[in-house]
Amino acid sequence: MVSFLLCLAVLIIGYFTYGKLVDRTFGPDDRETPAVAINDGVDYVVMPQWKLFLVQLLNIAGLGPIFGALTGAEWGPIVYLWITFGTIFAGGVHDYFSGMLSERNNGASISEVTGTYLGPLMKNVMRVFSVVLLIMVGTVFAVGPAGLLVVLIKNNNGTGILINSAFWLTIILIYYFIATFISIDKIIGKIYPIFGICLIVMALGVGFGTLTSGQPMPELWSHFYNMHPAAKPVWSFMFITVACGAISGFHSTQSPLMARCLKSEKQGHFVFYGAMVAEGIIALIWAAAGCTLYGSQGLLDAGGGNSTTVYTICQETMGRVGVILAMLGVIACPITSGDTSFRSARLTLADWFHLDMSKWTTRLVLCIPVLGVGALLGYGNTLGFIDYSVIWNYFSWSNQTLAMIVLWAASMYLVMEKKNYWITAVPATFMSAVSATYFTMAPECLGHIPGLNQNTAVAYPVGIIVAVLFLCLFLRAAKKARAAA
Repeated sequence: MVSFLLCLAVLIIGYFTYGKLVDRTFGPDDRETPAVAINDGVDYVVMPQWKLFLVQLLNIAGLGPIFGALTGAEWGPIVYLWITFGTIFAGGVHDYFSGMLSERNNGASISEVTGTYLGPLMKNVMRVFSVVLLIMVGTVFAVGPAGLLVVLIKNNNGTGILINSAFWLTIILIYYFIATFISIDKIIGKIYPIFGICLIVMALGVGFGTLTSGQPMPELWSHFYNMHPAAKPVWSFMFITVACGAISGFHSTQSPLMARCLKSEKQGHFVFYGAMVAEGIIALIWAAAGCTLYGSQGLLDAGGGNSTTVYTICQETMGRVGVILAMLGVIACPITSGDTSFRSARLTLADWFHLDMSKWTTRLVLCIPVLGVGALLGYGNTLGFIDYSVIWNYFSWSNQTLAMIVLWAASMYLVMEKKNYWITAVPATFMSAVSATYFTMAPECLGHIPGLNQNTAVAYPVGIIVAVLFLCLFLRAAKKARAAA
């Protein structure tokens, strides 16, 4: 219990100390924000700070800090360290700069932002990468809730499962189309704060219930080793598994949505860094609940973070209220990440082809193919024609690789501004090592090659070499940029 409370305190203190250092390094000022200067009534809309925070939290969170943290708890209490320090020194920095750099570039999508600081080649790569990733995320967050709704209403009657899954998928996709098409403050700005509050209440209830459950909470110092029953390496499997609760590249695709709604740059610390710290706290609570109520072996046997484990933990910690919140969480949370994924895909395409989104006809032209592809993939998966899980296996690695790219872009921005670039270059180097290591030995990546699956003797040196190489390339580029200035 003591180690959990210490990590919780460090997260809160980190927001007020390191978060402020990050904010001062960037240097927000009183310039006119895109929400004020452009204000098209669709994507550029001024929203109050408290609403920006809750919408940003739900945009970046979804089920990530719940499912990922519970699966990460298979490694034992050492996951607390990654959640705590990853959030403060990597995730918070990543989310802050992805939001604020978008704000400084008229609310541009993350592909345009990275291209501005890393060159036109990276811009085009990121454009394609971002759109594919966002449509994939949006589709999965439509298919998942549709299947869960069938389970919850216990409609298991042979082919009726497929019919009803397709029915719920249709309802969700219709909602996605509306949320993607209309003004951000009409639906997202109104219902997200409600679900954001529910997400926070659920986490607080689970935390209090775990602390008062009477079951001993394992301490970090007495369990400071790899407790994973299958002996999966901590580096870098745990770092990839717990993404949204520590650092996630997906967040950088969502931050521009709120960057277009800031009334003042000085709101960035609370909205971007603050939402990431809140997500880290939520992840820490769920990781602690997993370690305490399930244990490493129990979580592995239960399949890690999933609807069943969430339901069971909520029931044990909060009773009937917990069951209601669990049902709300496992359905509403992914839906609220899915709709903003498709919205971000629309905005990325709009920035790519310089399209005016204030015109409803132009929005319609983009919404139809974006949601159409999502529907095609979703129905294909629901009816058994497409095994989407195969594609989804690559999301974990690509997600953290995206975070790495964004951190390098932020580092180049700080070089150009003659500011302390190490605040982003250090986590960028770290994530370069994580991504390269995982790619080398993960079974869905190079690990399928005989002899490389979880071969740390090969993967660890590769990760270090790649990280050092990227750092050297960055320092060389930084030297050239300073000389040219």
